[in-house]
Amino acid sequence: MRIDILTLFPKMFENVLNESMLKIARKKKKVAVKVHNLRDWTCDRHKTADDKPYGGGSGMILKIEPLYRALVSLLGENRVKKLGEKKGVKKNMKIVLLTPRGKKFNQKIAKKLSKLKHIILICGHYEGIDERIHALVTDEISIGDYIMTGGEIPAMAVLDAVMRLIPGVLGDSASLKHESFENNLLEYPQYTRPREFEGMKVPKVLLSGNHKAIDAWRKKESLKRTKEVRGDLLWKR
Repeated sequence: MRIDILTLFPKMFENVLNESMLKIARKKKKVAVKVHNLRDWTCDRHKTADDKPYGGGSGMILKIEPLYRALVSLLGENRVKKLGEKKGVKKNMKIVLLTPRGKKFNQKIAKKLSKLKHIILICGHYEGIDERIHALVTDEISIGDYIMTGGEIPAMAVLDAVMRLIPGVLGDSASLKHESFENNLLEYPQYTRPREFEGMKVPKVLLSGNHKAIDAWRKKESLKRTKEVRGDLLWKR
């Protein structure tokens, strides 16, 4: 998989991409990630990426020119022009804008993205982005109902969620089947040594060696936890 990130703050991604599973995914060559500075495609010697909004208002707006030029550099001019007609994108690639008005990100979307060959993530900033960018993206994603300074941290969240799902990245791929949000359930409680700590004991069933009983306990606890914390997920079932 190839992932391109368009941002005004490329240094924000340096540590994230060089730690934990994201580093492993790149080291195993399961994914190639390139972070691009949008200012490299600005139109003036001051590398201006934003401007005042037409019609007045507070804040600054991210300009369309650097975004368009960046996409042309990555995809080619003919292909980008076809994006405006919604017919220039292949099935195995997505151009994703991180924006509060986007569809809320979840595990289902992460799985779909993990099966693609090419993803371009666009990080918004300032008060907003020139509306014309929406004609050039295939998907708009939000990570929650709150406002952040920019799209960089949301892009990192999408990166982490997607890259760990790529086959061969995790050492134990079977663990993916039992994670939270699989089958719209939160994961069951987990324990490790010691058996007792500060008066708190590991449930006896987990020490029994009875795998049928353990599976039943885990399913029961998963349902219980989901009901208590995320009852909305049960409705989806």
